[in-house]
Amino acid sequence: MITFFNRKEIYVCQTNERFIEIRNILRDNNIKYTYRIVDRNSSQGFGSQRGRTGTFGHNMRISKTYYIYVNKKDYEVASSLIGRWSGF
Repeated sequence: MITFFNRKEIYVCQTNERFIEIRNILRDNNIKYTYRIVDRNSSQGFGSQRGRTGTFGHNMRISKTYYIYVNKKDYEVASSLIGRWSGF
């Protein structure tokens, strides 16, 4: 099980395609992972101004940031796989 205390960030990206590619590499090699998606255009949360300013001019393709984490013990292997298969 991957928890806050035993995880390590393996990759950060802003496109859904790249996110899926990295997840597939980890899945295909039986490496457990977890992820977090942050939507910068979300109208929820403290201090959000989207309701007042809108999203005009924002590139919606990169409006989200994807964080992928693996267990610390799997980090070296996962890092090597990502570098080998994705041009990291």
